[in-house]
Amino acid sequence: MKQKKTSSILWKFLLFNLAVFSILGLFTIFYLKAIQPNLIKKRSNNHLVIINNTSDHLSRLNIDFNKKSINTFLLSTRFLFQSLDRVQFFNSKGELIGDTNILDLDQNVFSKTDIIVEENIDGTPNKKNNDDKKIYKVIEEKNQKLILSTILNRYQGKPIVLENKYNDNFFVNTLNRVDISNDRFGFIIVTEQANDILVAVEERKNFIIRTVIGITLSILIFSLFLNKYILKPIGVLVLFTEAIKSKSEKPINMSKFFKRKDEIGKLTNSIDNMTSELQKRTSRAETFSADLAHEIRNPLASLKGASELLDKTDKLEERKKLFTIINHDVERIERLITDYSQMLKDEASLSREKMKKIDLNLIVKNVVEDFRQNLSNQNKKIKINISYKNKKNDAFIFFGIENRIEQVVANLLDNSISFSQDNNNIDIEISETFKNFLLTIKDEGPGFSESSTQKVFKRFYSNRPTKFGKHSGLGLNIVKNIVELHKGTIAASNRFDSKGAKIEVLLPKSS
Repeated sequence: MKQKKTSSILWKFLLFNLAVFSILGLFTIFYLKAIQPNLIKKRSNNHLVIINNTSDHLSRLNIDFNKKSINTFLLSTRFLFQSLDRVQFFNSKGELIGDTNILDLDQNVFSKTDIIVEENIDGTPNKKNNDDKKIYKVIEEKNQKLILSTILNRYQGKPIVLENKYNDNFFVNTLNRVDISNDRFGFIIVTEQANDILVAVEERKNFIIRTVIGITLSILIFSLFLNKYILKPIGVLVLFTEAIKSKSEKPINMSKFFKRKDEIGKLTNSIDNMTSELQKRTSRAETFSADLAHEIRNPLASLKGASELLDKTDKLEERKKLFTIINHDVERIERLITDYSQMLKDEASLSREKMKKIDLNLIVKNVVEDFRQNLSNQNKKIKINISYKNKKNDAFIFFGIENRIEQVVANLLDNSISFSQDNNNIDIEISETFKNFLLTIKDEGPGFSESSTQKVFKRFYSNRPTKFGKHSGLGLNIVKNIVELHKGTIAASNRFDSKGAKIEVLLPKSS
């Protein structure tokens, strides 16, 4: 089956932003298209207010819709149209009967769209002036035709808004009917220069364009940063792990990532530590497998020799000795396999179990009670004594795994009992230092014969007691691993005050 090609996070990030930009772009286009109509509608609503006010005045004053009455009205009510560029009145037939642009009024009231007249030095009219007059006349004619067509053909009882552009100026025109009585009506067109609408639209467009450019540059800069400082290092880490998996001899340079103090640096160190730990475990497993094979080979050779001799001898005494050797070797092999399997299970479960605050006093007390009961059931006269020299009744150690600490105490007690005789004592003492609790176990057995007592914590240490068939040589090694997992230390020595061995376990107090 063909493996699906994976895409880069950077490409996913860029595609996501492209999709978001596309959606925002559509909304922006709709928004920009709606800006000008909305502003024009708002301006037209202001015109309608003026038209309605004018209609009220015309009706209240009973003004006829003729040129004379309307002009008189315009002169008397000039304040109504002070903010406008032009107001035109038309009768019901669409004929112009009043126009603020052709009235001789105060220039502060109406802004007339006059053409500036230019003359030559000799006083003759400028040709450009004549051209401007012609253009103005053409525009006026077109404007009047448009208004007439709108009144006669397009008006259906609702206001009409017209947009015009003259000489780079933008105008908004609002047309509406004015009723004075049932038979007297006309139309008013309000015209206002609205260049500010175009300016507002242009400003919004420019703002949006600047915003888009700014966001695009920000995303581009962030993408470059993301790629250089995050994605590329992650890619190198992937190559590093793949190189380890494939056992590649080509080195992957990771030195610059170790110096980083951020999450990438922490991840790099974590992967490196994990890799080192896995390599150590692999190395330990290989070493242990070789040691286990060697340890099993010895009793197997002894077992094979004893079985061969068993067939060749008929003497009862010799056969008993051979059976004893065979039983001892079988017991030895069984013990090795059992302890080896248990150790593998322990190492696997230690990484999964959660640590919590535990009481060392209580754990030791419970384990000792179990051993005392077992000794009583086996009619063994070995006495186990406990003494507490810590200041409080409890001894809470740093977060630990309760059943593993129980296993430590049980293994050490079992080891001491196996080397003790009847009427021997095993003394357990719990004391404390400034930062740690000290667990000491003393027995009255033969003690350690090794020159360096720390060797007893190695797997399958060589100098063994006569009853070694009951021990695999793994117990103390397992104990050492568990103690070190709890950030503690363990030491073995011979007693100075009497015959026997002493084991000391140092475990950190809880914070």
